[in-house]
Amino acid sequence: MNNDTRPLTQFAHAPLLLLIICCLMMQPLSTDLYLASLPSLASTFQASPSVVQLTLSLFVIGFGGAQLIIGPVSDRYGRRPVLLAGLSTYVLASLLCALAPSIELLIVARFLQAVGCCSAAMIARALVRDAYDPAHSAKLLARASSWLALAPLLGPILGSYLQVAFGWRAAFAAHAIFSACLLLLTVLRLPETNQHKNPDATNLAGLSANFRLVLGAREFWAYALPASLSYGAIFAFISGASLVLIRVLQVPTEFFGYCFAFGVSGYLGGTLLCRRMLSRIGTLATLRVGSAFSLAGGGLFLAAVLAGFAHWSIVVVAMFITMGAHGMNFPIGQNGAVSPFPKQAGTAAGLMGALSMAVAFVVGTVVGATANGTLYPLALVACALGLSIFVAARLLVPAATQAA
Repeated sequence: MNNDTRPLTQFAHAPLLLLIICCLMMQPLSTDLYLASLPSLASTFQASPSVVQLTLSLFVIGFGGAQLIIGPVSDRYGRRPVLLAGLSTYVLASLLCALAPSIELLIVARFLQAVGCCSAAMIARALVRDAYDPAHSAKLLARASSWLALAPLLGPILGSYLQVAFGWRAAFAAHAIFSACLLLLTVLRLPETNQHKNPDATNLAGLSANFRLVLGAREFWAYALPASLSYGAIFAFISGASLVLIRVLQVPTEFFGYCFAFGVSGYLGGTLLCRRMLSRIGTLATLRVGSAFSLAGGGLFLAAVLAGFAHWSIVVVAMFITMGAHGMNFPIGQNGAVSPFPKQAGTAAGLMGALSMAVAFVVGTVVGATANGTLYPLALVACALGLSIFVAARLLVPAATQAA
């Protein structure tokens, strides 16, 4: 391991990078692994696409809302007990999803699954702040993100084959197996990393004070907003790709995973590029490049659709560029939003996560509500988000840097 991604001395014995990677993987696995099953869920339960979409959108709501609670709780009681409780919840919820006899129970189980998944993602971000030198944490997150890319890269392929071979329940059984293994690793190897437990973190006054401190900081918004918009941009494809590729462009279900995986491979390339550029040109310049890619991905997608191109390759290429941009934008945004708050790391990570999920929920709702059997709605949303990321990175981050 490189010196700049080695944990602090007191945590050197623990496999923290592995735990961080696995915890972060849970979120994309929770969504991407069953994307190919969305059309099957509609036919199995005789439910409308909008109802089936609730299995995704309510997951986002549960994930985002829980972060506002889990972050402060981990600031008070520590990372380890919160992660153990969250992983246990996720295992049980995944089994409930796999056994659900109705779409209503599946939706409820997905909400519970989101709460457990949120604990893993939240604690992973806080572990970075607790156990690594802040000067190197952006590189650590970029390195973790490179491995994290395996989940959205291989997840849709595995999910497509699980759907064809065993049906939709198999994806949730896979969730249960993965999370149970991670729970065992956490029990055996994760030390407590919170060295600044705050007894007032969950008190109403303390909670309010921490929220005001983080939300009132220009540095938080300067990085959290571009990162959240970037997550919204990739969520447009996460929520709309299966409908567009399978139903509109007639891509066979077993091939959907490969199309989605190729698009997601851009994320892996983006994280690798991010690591190189951070060392050579610094944080601000790297974020500028990433935001330019965001604009290019959305703009080229809309231009191609307006020119009359309606082919699966257009969607895949746009996804590839957008995912690559996210691989640069999000690690920088995560680090920039949380690093200024050593004693409120859980709260800051939770607020950023909640903001990302709120943007994703709005984007997913818009994509679902505007679907009309063409590529236009998805292309318009992707372009609007790309432009927003580009503007935010150029206006907010320099202003926050100068103020600091």
